[in-house]
Amino acid sequence: MATGATLTRAGRANVRTAERAILVALDFGSEQYAESLAELRLLAAGAGVEVVGVVRGRRARPDPALFAGSGKVAEVAGVCAAAEANLVIFNHELTPAQQRNLERSLSCRVVDRTSLILDIFAQRASSHEGKVQVELAQLQHLATRLVRGWTHLERQRGGIGLRGPGETQLETDRRLIGRRVKVLKERLTRLERQRTVQRRARVRGEVLSVSLVGYTNAGKSTLFNALTRASAYAADQLFATLDTTTRRMFLPEVGAITISDTVGFIRELPHTLVAAFRATLEETVRADLLLHVVDASSPTRDLQESEVDKVLAEIGAEKIPRLLVWNKIDANGATRGVDRDECGTIRRVRLSARTGDGLDDLRRALIEAAASKAESRERQKPADQSRHAHVD
Repeated sequence: MATGATLTRAGRANVRTAERAILVALDFGSEQYAESLAELRLLAAGAGVEVVGVVRGRRARPDPALFAGSGKVAEVAGVCAAAEANLVIFNHELTPAQQRNLERSLSCRVVDRTSLILDIFAQRASSHEGKVQVELAQLQHLATRLVRGWTHLERQRGGIGLRGPGETQLETDRRLIGRRVKVLKERLTRLERQRTVQRRARVRGEVLSVSLVGYTNAGKSTLFNALTRASAYAADQLFATLDTTTRRMFLPEVGAITISDTVGFIRELPHTLVAAFRATLEETVRADLLLHVVDASSPTRDLQESEVDKVLAEIGAEKIPRLLVWNKIDANGATRGVDRDECGTIRRVRLSARTGDGLDDLRRALIEAAASKAESRERQKPADQSRHAHVD
């Protein structure tokens, strides 16, 4: 009978395609605890993980050794055993030592929020540049945790005949990772030069450059497709788009403009990812106008706006003119329209990229922005011409 039960479990394991995971989310007094946990569920689903349990708890501060404390870890172990889970995902960033100690205590694989996001990026990257950027971020993250694979070294002692090759192997792995990181950075530098050449061509053509930015799953790719009639991948999931796509859009009143669809942002976005994707995000830094797309139906839209603002400041794009686009009004019952500031400039457009309601308002805002850039360029011409005449 026992053998039959064992075979049954083995059969279920063979049929099962997704990893079975327990989510661990501790509340340290944050007002966004519930939203953060909901986001973790979406991240897990985006990674193809089957969530079979959630463990919650409150703490004043993380435990230095286990992050969650021994009592909570014992609770997680019990839930894992009952649900036959083989993975535990923490909604926090773990230190290498905490991750190692947790895996020992739980006897299963443990990943943190950063590792989960990196895994999603690795699954979604499709272009050569996107794959290089993700691999670079993964290796930089791995380099800080390399010791996890060599815990047997803790038992080694120095002395003739006792040293062994372990320490040399660890240093070899670190050197190999360092060498690969150098190669990837050189590739990204070459790709960045290519982008710079393309960008200079657009500047010479005096084309308005527009970049879509926003929280992940705000509907940027859907809006991009609606405006440019492109076929960029769009789905109701986090990080559906990783690779920057640029298309020309023709507006009869002002001519052609370029629009770029970029990777979405998220709270606690790993710094290694921001650094690795800096070349891609150059499209954002060099844009003439940012369309900040917001999910108007989200109860945490204000928080999401502030998180996007933080990342824009981190990459040096905080001073670029910005137009707020409230998307998904079909999901919250809002009406289409525009909001102008005291100078009469459109500062916010309310629309639905999915239904197309309000897209004409956005096109009108883009026409006004392109016309404003053209007027500014005309005002600068006399000064430029007189300066060249003086040099001659």
